[in-house]
Amino acid sequence: MVGLPAPHRDLGLALAGGGPLGVTYEIGALNALAESLDGIDFTRLGVYVGVSAGSVLASGLANGIAPREICRLFIEGEPAGGALEAFDPAMLLQPATSEYGRRWSELPRIAEHAMRSFWANSNGSGWGAALARLGQLLPTGLFDNSNIDQYLRRLFELPGRTNDFRELRAKLILVATDLDSGASVEFGSPDFDFVPISRAVQASAALPLLFPPVTIAGRNYVDGALTKTLHASGAYKAGARLVIGINPLVPYDADAGAIGPDSHRALLPGGLPMVLSQTFRALIHSRMQVSVARYANDYPGLDLVLFEPTRADIDLFFTNIFSYASRRRLCEHAYQRTRADLLARKDVLVPVLARHGISLRLDVLRDSTRTLVPGAPARVGPAAPVVHELEAAIASLEAWLRPRSARTAA
Repeated sequence: MVGLPAPHRDLGLALAGGGPLGVTYEIGALNALAESLDGIDFTRLGVYVGVSAGSVLASGLANGIAPREICRLFIEGEPAGGALEAFDPAMLLQPATSEYGRRWSELPRIAEHAMRSFWANSNGSGWGAALARLGQLLPTGLFDNSNIDQYLRRLFELPGRTNDFRELRAKLILVATDLDSGASVEFGSPDFDFVPISRAVQASAALPLLFPPVTIAGRNYVDGALTKTLHASGAYKAGARLVIGINPLVPYDADAGAIGPDSHRALLPGGLPMVLSQTFRALIHSRMQVSVARYANDYPGLDLVLFEPTRADIDLFFTNIFSYASRRRLCEHAYQRTRADLLARKDVLVPVLARHGISLRLDVLRDSTRTLVPGAPARVGPAAPVVHELEAAIASLEAWLRPRSARTAA
């Protein structure tokens, strides 16, 4: 069996998606939690659940890779050992050439069918019928994310790690969506534990339009976020009594994020990418809120402690994650934001955590000299201190305004 024995059998971690940006935010948040929560080792939990990009971190933690080591590997650019280089998000921007070639090879057949459809519809709908046929030529994804499978495969082949769900000491659940049925699939469950962990991560993070579906055992899989957002219920069913959840994707509120005349950032000028990002965030966050509200009834006596950015977080929405400096700055931002959140919510969190033998290290949280990424560029502009104070105030207000059941369980 791989990994240290799990003394925290009743503790679970649920990580939502968010692409490279989400991974970066979750790394910062995880490191803040790891050093601020006394009585918990994030490499020795009973169950890990990863959805989409969250599956990258969940699989690493289940393999015994500590949050600080993950930060060095994915954020600070330090190699993992041996010949394995540091992870570079740019590897996810390789064109899906095989998918392009597959669609191009279909051109003669599809073009012939399109012409037949055009001439067969003499009532004026010929153009629509022809375009519908030609739509089959569009690639199912722009970029090739097989690099994530290859990278994690090599990472998990290092001594003391494994790419086999069945060899882990902890329970690992990676959620994907079966494209042909729309059903949610839990890789790591008894029916799907034969799939290599790295391949399951690739399938869980195969966001349509960006990445082609991933074929496993004759079935096609896409991003798990299409059906599940946080999936804390999966951790509960696996035996967790307390689930710590991190969700990096919340819809951006340009009005709430406006601090002064120069900080309001409307989304429409950003074009289609911004519109799609905001739409996707709003849809999955709304669904997650419904699920969280239901947990108190479906799993009485069990707890959920959820961490996510505020809707006023300009940095999270507009950061260019493919810039090394921006990636380091965002990770530090998430680290500090989570520390402020923990301190602001201490009155609510302390009794919930105490039920599971965990306490808050207030001395750590009040230490203003702590940083995660040395030398990370600071937020620019004179509004930085004001923004930090506002974020802490908003976090405290949000915790207070939650319904009483949600305050104890989420």
